[in-house]
Amino acid sequence: MSRLLLTAFCTLLTGLLPARAQDVLIPMDEAQGDHLRAYGAVYWALDHGLQVDWLLNVRGGAFLAEAAPEFETELRVRGVSFEGANGAAVLAQAESPAANTSVVRLEKAPKIAVYAPKQTLPWDDAVLLALTYAEVPYEQVYDDDILAGRLSEFDWVHLHHEDFTGQYGKFYASYRGQAWYQQQQLEAEAAARAHGFAKVPELKLAVAEAIKSYVEGGGFLFAMCSGTDTFDLALAAAGLDIVPPEIDGDGVTPGAADALDFSRTLAFQDFRPILNPMEYEHSDLDAPPPPALRNPLADYFTLFDFSAVWDPVPTMLTQNHVASVRGFMGQTTAFRADALKPGVVVLAESPATGAVRYLYGPAGQGFFAFYAGHDPEDYQHFVGDPPTDLALHKTSPGYRLILNNVLFPAAKKQKQKT
Repeated sequence: MSRLLLTAFCTLLTGLLPARAQDVLIPMDEAQGDHLRAYGAVYWALDHGLQVDWLLNVRGGAFLAEAAPEFETELRVRGVSFEGANGAAVLAQAESPAANTSVVRLEKAPKIAVYAPKQTLPWDDAVLLALTYAEVPYEQVYDDDILAGRLSEFDWVHLHHEDFTGQYGKFYASYRGQAWYQQQQLEAEAAARAHGFAKVPELKLAVAEAIKSYVEGGGFLFAMCSGTDTFDLALAAAGLDIVPPEIDGDGVTPGAADALDFSRTLAFQDFRPILNPMEYEHSDLDAPPPPALRNPLADYFTLFDFSAVWDPVPTMLTQNHVASVRGFMGQTTAFRADALKPGVVVLAESPATGAVRYLYGPAGQGFFAFYAGHDPEDYQHFVGDPPTDLALHKTSPGYRLILNNVLFPAAKKQKQKT
């Protein structure tokens, strides 16, 4: 009797799963030769109407796609490792209640926007590097597009390492005499006037508010480095002047440091702005490693382990072939754990300090994810340094976390159960 019941159960389970006998399995464990381009290949498959499932916690977050000759050709051209597989059997095993694994159907190729100025900047952006190397198409948008309401056209928006407080990255102390800094300031002031704002911080606040509304309406926001904390700082400082006179020509609002409104922020609370124009920090949210650990050989962070069934969202965002990732610096290197708002989920932290390196949270109908640091494969990137060549880092765990976020909006809508 038990054998008959087991046979009946397997038959029923198979009937609930796609009937695909021979599929393509893209492993994402150590067997994968180019993890980063694998994400681009999956995006290509979705864009060409192929069925793709994300196998959470299976071989490093593998992908299962229906077989198609043109897709296999694409995988070979991109140098992505793949195997033939019995799709029904793989899916049945991944859905087994005995394992911390699950299956998420990827439904469509998300439309990607990168919020970044059109002019070439003297530094690079890790997300732009990842998208370009993985061959994931994106559109670059900036303030004019945001204020014109164009965010509704996109499923996923990345914030270039922007300064939403209107302080030009707080590069005043080191770079105010540089031509690129002065040009950036002139263009920002002209843009503010064109949109009817008296000052750049007012323009940036309007942009931040529009982006927040986009997220609350169902969009997905991803930010790194200073695009994370300056976003919340600008929102919290609405109606206040926190920009020192050396930068904007007038004084700071008296008592501004104690008057921030944290009900307006996405991720952080109980922080204070740093008002000194000569200090290369926007607020006390940043929690870089102490000098003794400020070394690429000693600095690392660990990814949290989530239930693939009960917490599919953080599980998707943390898929990787390793549990520990090498740390990397940025203007915002890590976040104070005691400054997180209720409901924010820590995805990775530094075990030596407890500082948060990676987080996500819901906001209205949408989600946001903040990833601290500048470049996962360049420990301390400086202005003017050459861009990272990702062809030398095809299996980068740090860059994989970026690309998890790119594919997340493709997933069938999931309700977090905890």
